[in-house]
Amino acid sequence: MSMALRIYGDSISGNCLKVKWTADRLGIAYDWIETNVLTAETRTSAFMALNPAGQVPLAVFPDGRPLAQSNAIIFHLAEGSDLIPGNAFDRAKMLEWMFWEQYSHEPYIAVARFQVLYLGKPVESLEPRLIERGADALARLETQLQRSTFLVGDKLTLADVALVAYTRVAHEGGFDLSLYPAVEAWVGRVEADLGIR
Repeated sequence: MSMALRIYGDSISGNCLKVKWTADRLGIAYDWIETNVLTAETRTSAFMALNPAGQVPLAVFPDGRPLAQSNAIIFHLAEGSDLIPGNAFDRAKMLEWMFWEQYSHEPYIAVARFQVLYLGKPVESLEPRLIERGADALARLETQLQRSTFLVGDKLTLADVALVAYTRVAHEGGFDLSLYPAVEAWVGRVEADLGIR
């Protein structure tokens, strides 16, 4: 008897939610297994046996194969769908944004949010580099979104799914999205397309 796709995720995590949103957008059936990072549920021996990195999100496919890392999971789920451009260069641009998200956006926007919202730190006590680099990331998005409706052309791709996850809640880390009107408008478009607002 075949099991359903299982997605282990923590609902406070943008990285986890992007997997949920992608599966929902594509009509992929799955069992969501809430896995609380704050209570170390990702560090249990049972979870570590599935993902030795001890991180969510984690997808376990019906044949038992696990796949970690949010952007790898959504790329696999979306294979052959309209969320991945058919044009090779556009597909590469989508991947460029997804790699940038994990290296130059998430480490600042998401970390600032986590420290403020879940650790209770005042924004003023955060490491200045977090705020500076987070603001740089939002400015980079603003520049692009002044030129295009979505990050890669005029339709939603995985680049938008990946980057909206923490951008839409950046204010929870002390970032003022009203300073980035093109980003704010884009967040609204992506949320509408994904049905998440």
